[in-house]
Amino acid sequence: MGLPSAIAAASHPDSAQVMAGLRPETPLEHPIHDNVPAMRVEDLRKEYASPAGKLVLFEHLDFSVAEGEMVAIVGESGAGKSTLLHIMAALDTATSGRVYCGTKLLNNLTADEAADFRNKELGYVWQAHYLLPEFTAAENVAMPLLARGEKKQAALRAAREWLHEVGLAHREEHRAGELSGGEQQRVALARALVARPKLLLADEPTGNLDNRTAESVFQLIERLHEQHRLTSILVTHNTAFAARCGRMLRLEGGSLQQA
Repeated sequence: MGLPSAIAAASHPDSAQVMAGLRPETPLEHPIHDNVPAMRVEDLRKEYASPAGKLVLFEHLDFSVAEGEMVAIVGESGAGKSTLLHIMAALDTATSGRVYCGTKLLNNLTADEAADFRNKELGYVWQAHYLLPEFTAAENVAMPLLARGEKKQAALRAAREWLHEVGLAHREEHRAGELSGGEQQRVALARALVARPKLLLADEPTGNLDNRTAESVFQLIERLHEQHRLTSILVTHNTAFAARCGRMLRLEGGSLQQA
């Protein structure tokens, strides 16, 4: 895949590559609306059709996340944590209910509007890093900026600044296969934060890592959250990490409760 094709792939609404974030030298400076949460979910329901009838994953979910909070969502496998995160990222749609990012209602966004929302207002980190193997670390980090039409030189300069921020300045010309699992996830985090998001959503960001590497990556997320005044929502099976967040919510039996 050449660079133009990769940029096109990065613009696809279902691609991990469209997620964006902020430059390391400048703290988050999005306008704050008085008494408006960064993320708000109202009476959310998600169901699927199955041979046995409707399968309700969750229903009547109501919660909000304030500007600057770091919130963890925990629960058993299959409880719907990742699905909930996908709905908050406009990667999936709820069966009913409403989802707001600030004052923006996400329910009725078109595919192009959803892609634009993710590129400009949201950083997303997946359990798998989804780096493009034929490109360097710097090129992978630059993808969200290239997808929005920024010049390559400026995009790569911002990407290198973020690789320095996550401790990988010496690996900027290495391809994904030449990086360790922890390094790959740091590159993915830099990619999520390269274009100034309002929110950071992370789906099991340490789930594929050994304990020592997972601790190192989570410490990095904590530092970036604090240093750049992010609003962060993390899905994790690691209750020790979840307990270090400002708030922990448990998704169980189709409902979401304070843990």
